Amino acid sequence: MQGHKKVLLAAPRGYCAGVDRAVIAVEKALERFGAPVYVRKQIVHNIHVVTELEAKGAIFVDEVDEVPEGAHVVFSAHGVSPAVVNAAADRGLRAIDATCPLVTKVHREAVRFARDDFEILLIGHEGHEEVEGTAGEAPEHVTVVNSPDEADTIEVRDPSKVVWLSQTTLSVDETMETVRRLRDRFPQLQDPPSDDICYATQNRQVAIKKVAKDADLVIVVGSANSSNSVRLVEVAREYGAKAAYRVDYADEVKQEWLEGVETVGVTSGASVPDVLVQEVLRELAGAGYRDVEEVRTAEEDLMFSLPKELRQDAAGKRDERALGGRARA
Repeated sequence: MQGHKKVLLAAPRGYCAGVDRAVIAVEKALERFGAPVYVRKQIVHNIHVVTELEAKGAIFVDEVDEVPEGAHVVFSAHGVSPAVVNAAADRGLRAIDATCPLVTKVHREAVRFARDDFEILLIGHEGHEEVEGTAGEAPEHVTVVNSPDEADTIEVRDPSKVVWLSQTTLSVDETMETVRRLRDRFPQLQDPPSDDICYATQNRQVAIKKVAKDADLVIVVGSANSSNSVRLVEVAREYGAKAAYRVDYADEVKQEWLEGVETVGVTSGASVPDVLVQEVLRELAGAGYRDVEEVRTAEEDLMFSLPKELRQDAAGKRDERALGGRARA
């Protein structure tokens, strides 16, 4: 006989400061300049957010050469390379840079280390927009390291002048394992001046680790192309959840997942609006999981200002709202 059904709701979860800033940037651009406003790539990796912005007049494109000359274009939260910035300028596009400031920090680190002629080992997923943008700051100095195993085969020009940087949305544990294996081969490997994996990614991983050990099932709300959402599924499984799945929407929760399950852990990636989590909680309540206990491991209070192109009327109420948070564990 099944016992008490409950939900352990991880906190922090959902929107981070960089995502909130990027989404608001598109909304404010539409308000000020009118539709359409073009966006290079998905503004954030969430299908629901992209669909809602499309309904408001945003047009998502893969490259800036698809944008009509002179139009407004927003660069996504994941950042772009200097080549993209230059291509937009060549077309006379009015660019709004919604790159997350934490990604911009990594870009600046890449520029600085390249200037000092370091070889940069960029830990991340080849093909991800963030990795492409960072590598594009110093392509002749950057080698992408996709996994711990790849760390065993990377070759460098000068083992005494090598530094690692990382994509901001990776698994903390896997990244540190990659660094350990790189340092075994290159003992003089330098660390970045500050942590590259963003506070929100780390906070969400810490919270799901605490939830996972007590959960029969973990449901992560997030899209398939969201690196940090996919990592949350992996972390949940690694830290004790008997099963873990990712869904975009509540109607993707399968009844067979719930068979014999007493405790369901729920969290969401950093690009997921809370409305989608609430829909999952309602779906679970309908299946008998009405007792919801929040498991909080940190408070977040970081605020990012809007891109400079949108700040001149930032006295409005919407512009002043908190845009996410930093850990105060």
